[in-house]
Amino acid sequence: MNGAGAAGASPAGKADGAAARPVSRERRGRRLVRMAAGLAFLALFAGIMIGPVRLGVGEVLLGLAGALGLADASELGFKAQVLQTVRLPRVLLAAAAGAALSVSGAVMQGMFRNPLADPGLIGVSAGGALAAVAVIVLGPGLLAVFGGFALPLAAFLGSLATTGLIYRVSQFDGRVVIPVMLLSGVAANALAGALIGYLTFLSDEQQLRLLTFWTLGSVGAASWQASLPAIAVMVVATALALRLARPLNALLLGEDAAMHLGVEVATLKRRSVLLTALGVGAAVSACGIVGFLGLVTPHLVRLLTGPDHRFVLPASAFVGAALMLSADLVARTVVGPAELPLGVVTAMVGAPFLFWLLQRRRGAEGFG
Repeated sequence: MNGAGAAGASPAGKADGAAARPVSRERRGRRLVRMAAGLAFLALFAGIMIGPVRLGVGEVLLGLAGALGLADASELGFKAQVLQTVRLPRVLLAAAAGAALSVSGAVMQGMFRNPLADPGLIGVSAGGALAAVAVIVLGPGLLAVFGGFALPLAAFLGSLATTGLIYRVSQFDGRVVIPVMLLSGVAANALAGALIGYLTFLSDEQQLRLLTFWTLGSVGAASWQASLPAIAVMVVATALALRLARPLNALLLGEDAAMHLGVEVATLKRRSVLLTALGVGAAVSACGIVGFLGLVTPHLVRLLTGPDHRFVLPASAFVGAALMLSADLVARTVVGPAELPLGVVTAMVGAPFLFWLLQRRRGAEGFG
């Protein structure tokens, strides 16, 4: 009797365990997203406080309240101006760019089902930078006509054109061939770099300073007037990209399986490409080329959350914002009063991570 009862209880116990595991993973994923949001908030607060002019917690809170019109921050004097006109637009731009680049990387990796897909590696960032540099050197009249939206628009169109070209070149029999995509990205980066070099040759001294900013990356020129349009575009692109989580989860099973589950794969790819181009283009237009963030962040997140895009995408946004804010903090404090290019800091972290990733995949796939 006891043996029969034990035998009867075993399948039920296994079923309960199987049902509990997904719930546990989902609870863990939500917890990690909340932790990532807290990390981004702390990095944002640290970015406001730390700099040549130090601000205390109370001063930051009073200055933020003053910026929102909830309090009188005049007693802060010069510190209020530093917080409201220098630090706040800078950290918000860094946070928005970090989130947009990281979510774009996660979306591309999900769309191509390959961990090496990244806006920088396949030339999307270089295409956006090339278009923005062309506007600076060849079309200054566009800056006067479109104002703060000229560079985000140009960078978006450049990123979109590059993404579309690479996507078409790497497609065979309706499927994307990943090695061809990566080689196409190498070619696009080389061509964009050559054209940027030629435009640099044509530029005058004032334009040359701006071009140096584009090639190395920085948020040092952030201001409300210059950065707010790009921030708005990046926020919209990131928010819309978060809605792709469920179809990207279905795409992990393969395109045929995703179609059987009701996902319009062609529409999903078009939306992914458009949102990636929009987010990356706006980030490049405001910050220049900041490499490796779209590659590093999704991998860090997947190591903790697993492949579920419901958690990968929002966690990537928060972790990317935190990493970008941290990189900017290092860039403007480690060699003060000078400032390191932001792209240098992210590359110093991202390049070793890429080597580690390739070595890890090499061991996992049994090469060597």
